[in-house]
Amino acid sequence: MARQRRNHHFWRNLLILIVLFGIYLYWGNRSIETDEATFTSGALPAGFDGCRIVQLSDLHGKYFGKGNERLYSAVKAAHPEYIFVTGDLVDRKTENPTIYAGEVGAALSAIAPTYYVTGNHEWGHGTKVVEEIKRTLRESGVTVLSNEFTYLARNGDTIVLAGIDDPNGYADQETPYELAQEVYAACGDPFWLLLAHRNDRFAREYSLLGADLTISGHGHGGIWRFPFVGGVFGTQRNLFPTHTAGFYSDNGASVFVNRGLGNSPRVIPRILNRPQVAVITLERG
Repeated sequence: MARQRRNHHFWRNLLILIVLFGIYLYWGNRSIETDEATFTSGALPAGFDGCRIVQLSDLHGKYFGKGNERLYSAVKAAHPEYIFVTGDLVDRKTENPTIYAGEVGAALSAIAPTYYVTGNHEWGHGTKVVEEIKRTLRESGVTVLSNEFTYLARNGDTIVLAGIDDPNGYADQETPYELAQEVYAACGDPFWLLLAHRNDRFAREYSLLGADLTISGHGHGGIWRFPFVGGVFGTQRNLFPTHTAGFYSDNGASVFVNRGLGNSPRVIPRILNRPQVAVITLERG
């Protein structure tokens, strides 16, 4: 009889743990975490000291509440002066990706000036759909940076913002090196930011371009994150990748990597790695 009671308690406790873990997984993949980060540079023009930037990445067509209302509320609460979207706005399996992109673009650009670069998943729909996504975003008020640069102005000072298409893009597209050379030819030696989707190309490629700060995504924070370990899974199916969350330095250059918002593959949940809205404050120092 005592043995039967022990077995009953075991299965009851196991069921409770499974239910609690399921609740945690749902919360941990559907709730948004807003993280503050500060990038300090002596090269930053004084007019940009204190500038607040919200970075979003790797939405993969996901909704947070009806019409993404919880996402937009989190962005508004951060009081951004600029919004940067660093790729994988839609998933390669997203139905009606152009409609989704237009909805998100219109909502974000109504909050603050919004800038976008492609990720690898947009190109999974093919070039024609990517062009439709870009056109729709532009019509919704978003500035699409397709291997090009623009200027940001604040308090009488100007910095350069450049953005590159994902390497899965046009076969004959301009290289990141060529874009960097255009920045220097046009602007001398400016303070400049680079939007580039792929975190795993920073150390060997993007860090050599000379940008003061590169802002990336793609890594999903390693999907599962554990204390003293960091991210577990890399985008190339490698274990314990680097450059998955926060600031990193290589070759004297800095990158900030966003943990992203969506799930890819969709069947693999995030663990200890909630969807992220990153707020980057530029600081002169």
